[in-house]
Amino acid sequence: MIAEKESDERNVPRVLSVLAAWSWRLIVIGVVVYFTSQIIVHLSFVALPVAVALLLTALLFPLTRRLREAGLRPIWATWITMLFSFAVLVVVGFIIGNRANEEFPRLAEQVSKTSREVQNWLLTGPFHLKEAQLGDMADEVVRQFNAQRSAITSALLSTAATFIEVLTSIVLLLFITFFLLKDGEQIWSWFLRAFGSAAPRVDRAGRAAWHTLSQYIHGTVIVAAIHGLVIGVVLFGMGVPLWAPLAVLIFLASFIPIVGIFIAGGLATLVTLGAKGPILALVFLGILVVEQQLENHVLQPLIVGRAVKFHPLAIIIVLAVGGILGGIAGAAIAVPVAAVVYRAIPELRRKPPELPPGAPQEPASEEHPATAPGGPPRPRSHEGNAADAGKDVSAQHSG
Repeated sequence: MIAEKESDERNVPRVLSVLAAWSWRLIVIGVVVYFTSQIIVHLSFVALPVAVALLLTALLFPLTRRLREAGLRPIWATWITMLFSFAVLVVVGFIIGNRANEEFPRLAEQVSKTSREVQNWLLTGPFHLKEAQLGDMADEVVRQFNAQRSAITSALLSTAATFIEVLTSIVLLLFITFFLLKDGEQIWSWFLRAFGSAAPRVDRAGRAAWHTLSQYIHGTVIVAAIHGLVIGVVLFGMGVPLWAPLAVLIFLASFIPIVGIFIAGGLATLVTLGAKGPILALVFLGILVVEQQLENHVLQPLIVGRAVKFHPLAIIIVLAVGGILGGIAGAAIAVPVAAVVYRAIPELRRKPPELPPGAPQEPASEEHPATAPGGPPRPRSHEGNAADAGKDVSAQHSG
């Protein structure tokens, strides 16, 4: 039997054998990925708040850590962080709302003036259109709008029906963020106990992932703030109405790489076109393109660093998958999730460095739980502890 099996293997070409081996492995991986994605889609009500809460925790934890180092208890440090963040959002929303309420009538007046100028140019310009043709074009736009009225109404009704779900997701998001800020260390230690002897590997992977996530979110916030500030100053200098809401919109859209800035920048260009005419709109579009190129080639590499070193094609594919699975929120978290997975998998596969002869070896125990990725650092108890060795290697790798 063995001889016959060996004879059959020799008769199969090596290339075909290798392709068959790769094929069944890829099939297994594809099945796992498919069912995992289906689970995520069905649990998106929980998965998206958890993912966004991790991003918020990575963004807010430096403030919580400094408050703890100042002597505050974890509960008070967490409450101060959450209330401070909520106060910042309320103040920014109040300022933006007031500006929008004051400037919207002026925007409507300027858009009406620009539309009349465009109409006169179409009548007297090189196209030499007639008023009847313009009337037919306007009537066609109205007819198309009326034809799509039912679809727009149903979309608004479905949006109103999902309002309660969105509100519930926000409440869940706040609860998860609160407990991650307060008890991140204990949660991570409890999580590691489920892996037994593999806990050091999981600990290294978690630390590498957390370092990547923190570097990504802080760098992205800085780049988005610079982007929103520059565009806001340009719009303000041009005298475009609603410049403050548009700057905030560009800031938020910068969290979705490549795609977000095109959507928000296109909207700002349309507002500039309606308010100030085609010449200033083209000037603004040129400034937007130049600023975007500076962001991609200067700000992103310098500030975000190597946390998300993906090819633009990979980013587009990741954004598409995230958008299909989770809509706008899925597209926003797709890139950091992919970066975290990309940095964590090598740490799971890599073996820890061998200890020098005679070095004490002590397995991780409940008396010395590993520090959570988001938790404050603890003093090292033993040089030879496997988890501590993993921490050092992870720090060198991520740094």
